[in-house]
Amino acid sequence: MSGSTIIFYMLAALTLVSGVLAVTTRQIFRAAIFLLFSLIGIAGLYFWMQYDFIAAVQIVVYVGGITVLIIFSIFLTQQAGELLPKQKIGRQIFSALAVFCGFALTMLQLFQHSFKPTTGQPVLPIVANIGDRMLGVAEDGFALPFEVVSMLLLAALIGCIVIALRSKPATS
Repeated sequence: MSGSTIIFYMLAALTLVSGVLAVTTRQIFRAAIFLLFSLIGIAGLYFWMQYDFIAAVQIVVYVGGITVLIIFSIFLTQQAGELLPKQKIGRQIFSALAVFCGFALTMLQLFQHSFKPTTGQPVLPIVANIGDRMLGVAEDGFALPFEVVSMLLLAALIGCIVIALRSKPATS
């Protein structure tokens, strides 16, 4: 096993273990820290694949911006050391079912897609080419996936707000 393979497995393990711990811990501040390590692991994978620009964006936007925003919102809305309430078994089953359905849909799409090797020349990684690809609507453009990811981030932000809001006890 080469050193490159070992580094890949270490980064993948860091990402997966941190992601699982972020979802399963009941302390919200620890969940945010585990999310931070998971995002750092993803940036490490980008660096490992020599996508330096994407890795830098990952660190600046996600690790530096969104995770810090989540941590600050935790400190401003509730006590960081409090345990999150234990979820009802029905919600846990629904969550596991949603994860399984999402995983099954992803695997179905991967197996139905025929991956073809490219014959074209690689695009030089300069800012103008990256911008043309990111905002392009042609066959080789990424405008639609870029918008889908932005909607996913919006849903994650709404989820963070819902989690951060403390439920008020009912007064009679």
